[in-house]
Amino acid sequence: MDWEPLLRVVRGKLEEKKSDSRRLFHGRGRCYPGFESICVDSYHPAMLVTLFDAYDGEDVLVASLWALAEPFGYTGIAVQRRYERGAPIVWQAGTPVESPVARRGDLEIPLTFDRQNVGFFLDIEPGRRWLELQVQEKAGQVENLKLLNLFAFTCAFSVVARAAGELGVLNVDLNKGVLRRGEANHRANGLPLKGISFLAKDALRDFRSYDRRGPFQLAVVDPPTFQKGSFDVRENYARMLELLPACLADKADLLLVVNSPWISEAEFRALISSANPGYSVIERLPQNPDFPDSDPDAALKMLHVRYCRSA
Repeated sequence: MDWEPLLRVVRGKLEEKKSDSRRLFHGRGRCYPGFESICVDSYHPAMLVTLFDAYDGEDVLVASLWALAEPFGYTGIAVQRRYERGAPIVWQAGTPVESPVARRGDLEIPLTFDRQNVGFFLDIEPGRRWLELQVQEKAGQVENLKLLNLFAFTCAFSVVARAAGELGVLNVDLNKGVLRRGEANHRANGLPLKGISFLAKDALRDFRSYDRRGPFQLAVVDPPTFQKGSFDVRENYARMLELLPACLADKADLLLVVNSPWISEAEFRALISSANPGYSVIERLPQNPDFPDSDPDAALKMLHVRYCRSA
């Protein structure tokens, strides 16, 4: 297989010499015919290649990437084969990076290369930047500023928000393990934990266990597309948005996210509008430029939504 089109993209990004972690090649957006099942991520000095389907010449691809990466200070390339049971990650070039991290400015999020999801999603960076700016703007203006972070995973949103200013954060996720990692991520960056809470509950079914911890002037709702027995965006997102105003301030700014190719932007906007008349969509955040997609409706959708309670 001719890997040159892929290598050309990676080479160009490496030459930009950006220090933040980023996607070097995004095949999943179907902008590069023949490479739809390949992604390449930079967690310098580690590079991660993810293969969603088998390709002829995978070893040649890795060797070629290593030839590009080593001069830029990378010390190892790991390969995750999602098409194999358990989606194993194997170090295939150079030497293993003992403690890989995702870098975002001065922040570092420790990663776990022994699991399917390494612990940090690169595509949602425009949302993190949006939240950072919201906190910087509101922290000095709003008394007792609070953020509700639903489906918090490893709490990267919370880390970014706390680094941006003084506020309280409630991180909610059903998985206790990822919340423990979230707490560790705050500690790893020297961030005070005062006012930062971690609640292992089902964001939808256990709503009453946190609805009185507000009012929240900021909220992030970034659910999994489908989590067996817990959440399905098609069946449950509307109900989540119907409940949410009960714990919001009279005026609040929300980041609502859906990562389903089967829900268009128009459908997402309609779902939001029908959930409560107090919601108004301000804008769709721009896509991360490292994640080009041939179909904007199939791509990650991040909407800035303002909530205003009716008199």
